[in-house]
Amino acid sequence: MFVDTYTHLIERIAASAKLSVDDIGRRVEAKRAKLSGLVSREGAAQIVAAELGINFEKERMKLGELAQGMRRANVIGKVLEIFPVRSYNKNGKEGKVANLVIADETSQVRVVLWDANHIALIEQGKIHTGDVLEITNAGVRNGELHLSSFGDIRQSKEPIGEINLTVLIGASKLKDAKPGQRLQTRAFVVQVFDPRYFEVCPDCGRKVIDEACATHGKITPKRRALLNLVLDDGTESLRCVLFGEHILKLGFSEEEIFSLELFNVKKSMLLGEEKVFAGNVRQNTLYNTVEFTIDSVEEVKFDELIAAFEKKA
Repeated sequence: MFVDTYTHLIERIAASAKLSVDDIGRRVEAKRAKLSGLVSREGAAQIVAAELGINFEKERMKLGELAQGMRRANVIGKVLEIFPVRSYNKNGKEGKVANLVIADETSQVRVVLWDANHIALIEQGKIHTGDVLEITNAGVRNGELHLSSFGDIRQSKEPIGEINLTVLIGASKLKDAKPGQRLQTRAFVVQVFDPRYFEVCPDCGRKVIDEACATHGKITPKRRALLNLVLDDGTESLRCVLFGEHILKLGFSEEEIFSLELFNVKKSMLLGEEKVFAGNVRQNTLYNTVEFTIDSVEEVKFDELIAAFEKKA
């Protein structure tokens, strides 16, 4: 199940401004119309909030209230998952990045750590699954919380209620997809490209060069894959990417992913298939295009669709 970040946001604005949700909704749509629809509903809602004197940067927010573009978000959440620290080399600049997933009573979100001091907390085993963390001054980009050296992350003893494993969703049609949104759509696979392969350290997930990891030295690398698709939901076509285990959700086995001969057999069967895809919409800075990073693939539940259609009829 997915929840709508826009709904949470306007409810928060309405409560803070002591106005009705309908009133805030009308103001948001009026603002979008004035700006010729060049901003998302979430972006327009933030403008309306600012005009009403509401400053979210000074308040703690629930994860379900976060919206794209927020620059100083303050949240608290329980750690659900911690990923291996990865190294990168971009435009001649080397560094590390760490990812974890936190959740509260409203939703869950991925947290991306860029500062060496924050990353060290994971490398030194000072953050564990189940810990409650307080995060301050984080930016919201691509549906994620990004924490630089200007922000902070610390352990908290505050209790978290029953966590909600739903994920924020901002769009359901490819034509409406904008960078920073969570997207869930029913679409057809119209193009499948050959997978690309790379090697990582099995211990930390960092890129391997000449069978050596910068942290663990000589190792037996683990082979990983990424796969590009083109989806079409009847409103637009969009290029998509799946990494690692998410490719398996398309019905491929490990053997089929890493054998081009077997892959091409399965690929022909996948073309024209209709499935429900979910993930984050991002701006590909290299090609200046919008890209859909898929992390969930489900079969279309036609019985539920028919029941919903009959209920509306």
